Amino acid sequence: MEVILLERIAKLGQLGEKVRVKDGYARNYLLPGGKALRATEANKKRFEGQKAQLEARNLEQRTEAETVAEKLDGQSFIIIRQAGETGHLYGSVSTRDVADAITAGGFTAHRNQVVMMAPIKTLGLHTLPIQLHPEVEAKVIVNVARSEQEADRQAKGEEINVIEETTMDDLGLEVGAALAAADGSLGDR
Repeated sequence: MEVILLERIAKLGQLGEKVRVKDGYARNYLLPGGKALRATEANKKRFEGQKAQLEARNLEQRTEAETVAEKLDGQSFIIIRQAGETGHLYGSVSTRDVADAITAGGFTAHRNQVVMMAPIKTLGLHTLPIQLHPEVEAKVIVNVARSEQEADRQAKGEEINVIEETTMDDLGLEVGAALAAADGSLGDR
């Protein structure tokens, strides 16, 4: 199906371009979302009449997104989750969780603006891009931790997933000391 784009869409085209897309993509996403019009003669004339308004609206949205991006870029948001000893989460952190954390931090973000290839499944600091506008992107840091104190330690650069390793020599001394203490207590009887 051929459509006329009413806004810039990544990996598809710019405002006003006539592009060919799959029917389902057009019917289920572009047309209902007001992102495109079917490329008919009536719609082409309608688009030409509205082109100046659409460009002005796009420019206004872009400038708003740029001002928000300046404030949002580099911000850190804490998400508390339960995790095992090795730092693997019992669940995961999804785009909805990140959007909720950003919204709780005083910004407005929707889950479809959070760009994440796969859910976060480990503790730590994760840098994620937030797509505020098709042409504007901000990067935020998501601090996934078990508690507020752990999040503070992670933010300072401490590694929290380090499991203390005991060498055989240390273990031998501990076992020897325990046996000596046990022998000493047995000799008192």
